[in-house]
Amino acid sequence: MAVEFRNYYEVLGVGREATGPEVKKAFRKLARKHHPDVAADKSTAEEKFKEINEAYEVLSDPEKRKKYDLLGANWNQQGGPPPGGGSGAWSGGGGRMPEGFEFEFGGTGFSDFFEQYFSGGGARRAAGGFSGQSGARRGQDIEGDLMVSLEEAFVGSMRTISLRKSDPQTGRGSTDEVQVRIPAGIGEGQRLRVPGHGAQGSHGAEDGDLYLRVRLAAHPDFRVKGHDLYRDLVLAPWEAVLGTTIAVQVPGGKNVQVKIPAGTSSEDQLRLRGYGLPKRGAPGDLYVEISIGSPAAVAEEERRLWEKLRDVSKFKPREE
Repeated sequence: MAVEFRNYYEVLGVGREATGPEVKKAFRKLARKHHPDVAADKSTAEEKFKEINEAYEVLSDPEKRKKYDLLGANWNQQGGPPPGGGSGAWSGGGGRMPEGFEFEFGGTGFSDFFEQYFSGGGARRAAGGFSGQSGARRGQDIEGDLMVSLEEAFVGSMRTISLRKSDPQTGRGSTDEVQVRIPAGIGEGQRLRVPGHGAQGSHGAEDGDLYLRVRLAAHPDFRVKGHDLYRDLVLAPWEAVLGTTIAVQVPGGKNVQVKIPAGTSSEDQLRLRGYGLPKRGAPGDLYVEISIGSPAAVAEEERRLWEKLRDVSKFKPREE
């Protein structure tokens, strides 16, 4: 099956020498623009958002980025397996598989290029093996990655996943389409099992299973740690000193009024109980992480006020 190369640097609009912070900044800018909830063109936003996430998944991870850079112009060079990671072809040991048999996913949110080189997916050796004298063998399990948005993780969803299996020698193949339920509160790395949609068993043995490993899509505003969420909030110096009330957006698009205490410092955290991901019992929490910004340039009158504040203030930050 032909695999189309993905230029992840081009997708994010950064050069090959871009630093980690530059990659993150480019991702956040594009993700906000193309997020399906806010994009002007809803018809293309979802696919574009997934493409941006896939590029960020690779370029934000030093090991994946190194592997990607090593592919270079010879990414599709014949005569050898892809460097590290999974393959679209059957793999694993423990029994003879149909020679040359291949598979590809659809509807997972990741491209064939990512699945082949970076997902670590592929056919897995199934439990069991040959049975008695009949030579019956359970079909191998298949594992792939499934991109799940933060919104899906909050409310749950149903996804249609297709799995095409084909023999490039004969051109014969088949496609399974299955409905996969993504439960609310699903977490990074969890696996969803779809029974009986792996490789076909031999001599009447049962078929293998399909396992989809959840990869939570990066969000431009929220970070996920377990069932808790984190987001940044930048304060003006006077807001941190005097205190204020700010509308903070929480998942689902609504705003919550958050009271900022007087004397708030950078790296302080404000905890909003119950605004994290669902889970059994109480849901997770949302942590607002504070930083204090300063203007890059000030007008002359502002400068005079800052200088007056400097002269009258008794605050000694390096002596606290």
